[in-house]
Amino acid sequence: MNPKKLSTYAIFALLTLTLISCSSTNQAVNESLKQTTPQVALVEAEKQDWYFHSIVDTAFVSNHISIPMPENVMLIDARPYKPKYINGHIPGAVSIPYSQFDKNIEKLPKDKETLLIFYCGGPACKLSHKSARKAENLGYKNIKVYALGFPDWISTPGKYASVSVDYVAQAIGKNEALIIDSRPKQPKFDKGHIPSAINIPFSQFEKLKGKLPRDPATPLIFYCGGLKCRLSHKSAAAAIAMGYTHVKVFSMGYPEWKKTFGENVSQQIQVKAGEMEGSMNIESFKDIAANRPDSIMIVDVRDKDEFQKGNITTSVNIPIDNLEDKISDLPTDKPVVFVCPTGARSGEAFYMVQDVKPSLKNVFYIEGAVTFKKNGTFEIKKPKE
Repeated sequence: MNPKKLSTYAIFALLTLTLISCSSTNQAVNESLKQTTPQVALVEAEKQDWYFHSIVDTAFVSNHISIPMPENVMLIDARPYKPKYINGHIPGAVSIPYSQFDKNIEKLPKDKETLLIFYCGGPACKLSHKSARKAENLGYKNIKVYALGFPDWISTPGKYASVSVDYVAQAIGKNEALIIDSRPKQPKFDKGHIPSAINIPFSQFEKLKGKLPRDPATPLIFYCGGLKCRLSHKSAAAAIAMGYTHVKVFSMGYPEWKKTFGENVSQQIQVKAGEMEGSMNIESFKDIAANRPDSIMIVDVRDKDEFQKGNITTSVNIPIDNLEDKISDLPTDKPVVFVCPTGARSGEAFYMVQDVKPSLKNVFYIEGAVTFKKNGTFEIKKPKE
């Protein structure tokens, strides 16, 4: 072949490969940009005439918040405290509802140069914009509005919500989430912790992550030692990286729980034993279930279809066939009481725990005839002699 033609072909081939490579690179860059910068484009596209004059996106918020929060930054949730803020807010955010703004001016920092970032319920929500203008009228000079707000934050991969003490208490009462204490076992967890919480110190997360439930959709709430503690946030990020999809952090942590509810509730519970080994006194069970249901964990070991026909309102369903794999998830700080219609399966559950985890001592079962009703109530008759 003619050397000149060969050279021409070589140059042509090189140019072709270069163009293909550039095209692939540009496509990858564009995909990356789509993932990292849609917020700005969306804000600009949907910007309303009532918007505050300085709008920021998720990346800006992420870059200006940390645990603990910087002294020169305040993130402010302008939505109502109930039900919005308590059920989920951006970690580090302070609640100053727009409707209560004038009554809570003292919460704002004294330094008028402090960066204030307001947010509320999304692009159509005016509360953060109105609050920002109020702050501007007070003389604050560095004000931003995260217009896409909490809905955008929570839908961004890797992000999670912080919740209030009321939310945690409700989740415990309804057995709707697994509570995880990220502090060291000694001296913190052993000295006091939130009822029903399991202990997975962040320093041992890799070693103990097997204590987390198998189902990645299980709601998880991490907590540690308060607003200046990062352990729960690090644990939450690690859980999200594992694929868990419903992760929250109780940022105010155990100090707030202790302030609100006092010391560990389970320490005050005295369970009266029944006549049979491992059984719980029926009248004692009725009293606690009626007056202090959060202080015990009731585990219904019937099959799922039986449970759905009627159950005790505060109970959780773990069929006896599935119990062995779940024993490590049972709480160590509150009594666990197994129930079934006759005491047969619940008694089996009690002895199963003794075999699998004999260190779990605060475990009982109901020996008697239990009738479960659709309205969440129940009746118990003493076993026949």
